[in-house]
Amino acid sequence: MNDLTLVEPSVEEEVTYALVNGVPVTKLPLDLFIPPDALEVILETFEGPLDLLLYLIKKQNLDILNIPIAEITKQYMEYVELMKNLHLELAAEYLVMAAMLAEIKSRMLLPRQVEESEEDDPRADLVRRLQEYERFKKAAQDIDELPQLGRDYFVTEPVFVDRAIVRKQPEVDLREMMAALNDVMKRAELFTHHHIQREALSVRERMGQVLSQLNSDTFTDFVALFDAKEGRRGVVVTFLAVLELIKGSLIELVQNEPYGPIHVKAI
Repeated sequence: MNDLTLVEPSVEEEVTYALVNGVPVTKLPLDLFIPPDALEVILETFEGPLDLLLYLIKKQNLDILNIPIAEITKQYMEYVELMKNLHLELAAEYLVMAAMLAEIKSRMLLPRQVEESEEDDPRADLVRRLQEYERFKKAAQDIDELPQLGRDYFVTEPVFVDRAIVRKQPEVDLREMMAALNDVMKRAELFTHHHIQREALSVRERMGQVLSQLNSDTFTDFVALFDAKEGRRGVVVTFLAVLELIKGSLIELVQNEPYGPIHVKAI
C-alpha cells in the first residue's frame, strides 16, 4: 500500500496535491474520476429546524421570549446555504423554517397599530413551538438518563451447581489382603499346640461360619474372621473360604485408605 500524505498548497511554489512515497504530486491524473456523491456529509448535530433554531438562540445567550429575528434569520440562512447542496432531502424542511423566519422578519418591519397587543406579535407562534420543543427535548433527555435494562444494568440468573460429593471407596488390592494374612500368620505362630489331633477342615463349612459372623448392615474387621488358635492350617482354610465368598459375590471388602485396615460385610 502506497504511503499517501496530504499537504497544504503553497502560494509561492507549484501546488502540491499530495505526497506519494515521498514524491510530490503537482498534477491530477487525467483519468481521475471523482463521483458526485463521493463526499457525503452526515449532519447528526441537529435533529430538525427547531433544534437548529434553539441551538442558535442558546449559543447567543438570547431570551427565547424576545428573539432578535433579523440576527437569528441571518445565522439560520448561513447554515441552510451550507447544507442545502450537500443533502437536499434534509434541506427541504430547513427551507420551510427559513421561509417562516423571513415572513416573521417582514411582518416585524411593518408598522404596528397602536391598539395591537402583545398577542399579535409575529414571533408568538414560533416562540410557542420552540418552548414546546424544548420541553419535549428535555423530557427525552431525562428519560434517556434513567437506568435502562441492557444498557446500565443487566439481569443475571444464579446457576446452582450440584456439589454433592460422592466418596468412592478405594478398591482392595490382593497384595493388601496378603499382607493382612501375613500378620495373622505371624500371630498364629505364637500359639503352641500341645494336643495333637488330626481334624478335617472343610473350606465350604468354613464359608458358612464366616457368613454367620457377618451381616449386611455393619462392617466386620477382616482380621476378626481368623482364629489364631487354629494354627496355620485353620488360618489358611479361613482365607480360602473368604476368597470363595468374594468370588461368589457373597461378601464385600472395603478399605477406607491405602494401607488401612480391611473391613468385610455380607452383601
